Amino acid sequence: MNEEITPSFLDPTDLQLLDLLQQDASLSNLALAQRLHVSPPTCLRRVKRLQAAGLIERQVAILSADRLAPVLGHGLEAIVEVTLERQGAEHLAAFEARVIADDAVQQCYRVSPGPDFILHVRAADMPGYLALQQRLFTADANVRNVKAFFSVKRAKFAPRLPLGAASNAP
Repeated sequence: MNEEITPSFLDPTDLQLLDLLQQDASLSNLALAQRLHVSPPTCLRRVKRLQAAGLIERQVAILSADRLAPVLGHGLEAIVEVTLERQGAEHLAAFEARVIADDAVQQCYRVSPGPDFILHVRAADMPGYLALQQRLFTADANVRNVKAFFSVKRAKFAPRLPLGAASNAP
């Protein structure tokens, strides 16, 4: 990660490569190279460079909660707004560190204006959510207000970053 990321760091082929990997990180190096019209060694070198620069954080499998529901149950998914009593940097950092360490918290955002944090959380059931609420919010004297919105249907989930012209990749 020594190289500075500047606008000239990425060329159109890099952007297309990143876009393809966002769509399907399981593509082989050969398949990526063919789609980008570059040689496999060039493609591999580019992927390694993008990883070394920290532009590719990690590669994960996105599981289908609906297809796993017969085995695991549907569970509860909620978007939670959290407002703290004191918003000093140390208070924000302490709350953030505590919630991101909890496996039930899938996403954590500091936001402004409005609440201090928006969390995306999952629990097996309502008792599981109540336990999460107790350990993350009720037990913290600095939490002033919590508002939970329970998901009844996910209409879209797209973890893909828009990369401009790259979205028209082959």
